[in-house]
Amino acid sequence: MVEQDVQLDALDAKLLTLLDEEPRIGVLELSRRLAVARGTVQARLDKLITRGAIKSFGPDVSPAVIGFGVTSFVTLEISQRYGHGAVAAHLAAIPEVLEAHTITGAGDVVCRIVARSNADLQRVIDQIVGYEGIVRCSTIIALAELIPYRVLPLVQAAAQNPTKRIDTGRSS
Repeated sequence: MVEQDVQLDALDAKLLTLLDEEPRIGVLELSRRLAVARGTVQARLDKLITRGAIKSFGPDVSPAVIGFGVTSFVTLEISQRYGHGAVAAHLAAIPEVLEAHTITGAGDVVCRIVARSNADLQRVIDQIVGYEGIVRCSTIIALAELIPYRVLPLVQAAAQNPTKRIDTGRSS
């Protein structure tokens, strides 16, 4: 993992907050609301994009709204002979696998997956474990989302203490 020295200040935090609250807002409106020049806003956006702090301007789609109401977390033990890369390629080919991370502890990989129903979840799990590089699977079904994925509190904390380095997990 590489540490990326993206130091956020109060203006960056306000800019990111506005973009999170209103993803379709334009640069001119951002500059008006932040009371800074349009060029300043554009330069800040360019810096945040180039350094990887802003990953996407795409829509945030809710799986439940499009028919995938069951969320599950699956821990996988993999055969070291196949390695993480081959398992990641297998998982990436399954649309219901939303994300996968290598982990420490009892398993090797944890995945967040979705399904249309519990019966459909069984189909997805069968598809995941159908790969010979996966030795064992443990599944936990999420009952309710208590805290949705969020980064704004982290952005605000980083802006308040800009001297700390942030580990992005990306290599150069």
